[in-house]
Amino acid sequence: MSTYQLKAGEYSLSWGTPLALNIANPQQDALTRQPEGEWDWELPEGVYRAREIVWELGMLLDSVIEHLRGTSGYEPLLENVRNSLALSGREAVLQLDALALEDTARLELAEQARKIGETIARWASERGGEETPISREVLGAIRFRSRCDHHLWTLLVTDILTGPHGGPTVMQLFNEYLHQLVLLRDFLIPFENWEEVPIEIKHGETGKGLRFTEQARTAFLSEFLIGKPSHQSVLHYAQSGLAPALSAAGYGFQYHYGTILPASLNGHPATARRYLLRWYPVRTVPFVEGETAAAVFDYAYADYYSASRSQVDDSTVKDNNVVGIASVEWALEQAREAELLVSPIEDAEDRIQIRYRFRIAAADYDVDLGQIFRGHRYLYLPKSKPDHDPSSQLDLENVTRHSAAKILELPGLATADSGYHLIDTARNPLVLWALLGKLYPENVIVLEEDGEEALHRAAGSGKGFGAKILIT
Repeated sequence: MSTYQLKAGEYSLSWGTPLALNIANPQQDALTRQPEGEWDWELPEGVYRAREIVWELGMLLDSVIEHLRGTSGYEPLLENVRNSLALSGREAVLQLDALALEDTARLELAEQARKIGETIARWASERGGEETPISREVLGAIRFRSRCDHHLWTLLVTDILTGPHGGPTVMQLFNEYLHQLVLLRDFLIPFENWEEVPIEIKHGETGKGLRFTEQARTAFLSEFLIGKPSHQSVLHYAQSGLAPALSAAGYGFQYHYGTILPASLNGHPATARRYLLRWYPVRTVPFVEGETAAAVFDYAYADYYSASRSQVDDSTVKDNNVVGIASVEWALEQAREAELLVSPIEDAEDRIQIRYRFRIAAADYDVDLGQIFRGHRYLYLPKSKPDHDPSSQLDLENVTRHSAAKILELPGLATADSGYHLIDTARNPLVLWALLGKLYPENVIVLEEDGEEALHRAAGSGKGFGAKILIT
């Protein structure tokens, strides 16, 4: 059986089983005939990606145009869609541009909201230019109740929808169309590769289409607008729509159509997104068809603050005079592959832990994958400009250099009480990821460049107290 391979340049990470999805268009009809010749609409059950949902929703806009009997074309209504999905302006549903966004979490999520909204609006325009296979007679007979969702219309659209050929029916059709697009945009905000995420639509008692995401959306956006969203809140929002049967939230999860993990796994720690998630086409946990595929990925340390710790001290110092040190350093540079290993948690149904393993000089090193992601969220980068205050410059002679391999051998999380400690990874991102999972996540600074200036800039980063661990 083949193994899924995630490649980043010359490095690779392998785990689970590749998942080949053949997402076909739903076979059911979107329309149901009602008494007196009317038709009701519902997004058909099935598995969709974002673009396919936008195409299905286009039927509602077609119906609006037919109800208006030629008094309006698509463009005024699509202009309202663009305005509603923007991040500023009178009609914008999420007024994020008005917020002073400084924290990493909200900056990343706001950037996604902008990107997704612009793309969905473009898709809606493309769909509006296509010929619909539904007859004009049926489109003009679609009627259903859509509650008010407080989305503002442009003045022109207001005139159109309340004019001689408008009224309650056409207003509710456009409201539902607009609201479904907003729900789609908002639900996909947590995902870096949002266009690829498979979304399963099931009919139930929670409303039409994507209205099943409304309750979780309200909770998530409330936290977003009030303060800094946590990784847990981002994950719980994603989980509520893709794997609602899972009550607990760890740092990732599996559902029937793939694996959700932090997006940073796909990049370098210094530049990767810290709060976004990513969908991976892989079954991390094996399951038999017909059984539940859902599983939560749990941290090895539920509370890292209380986890056992080992001191970075003389035992981990890098000694260039030791025989064989050159071969160890060479092995550090040559490590190109890592793997993820799954371990069920005893007496915990649908919850597992994942270990990150790679090899240096014939020795295997394991760290908890969840702790790696924690370490990445909490890491610091050097200040962009050197601090020219001589009193704050780093005394390079007082920097203790440590062996990455020796630190990875320590039990628990590695930490130090004071001083500056430098760990050389030979610029190998696999080693860097492992160290982020091994080091206690406080005052860990990743240097993107070599040289004394980078060290001086690192001295001004992090918290103003305690030991600083620099990784290069």
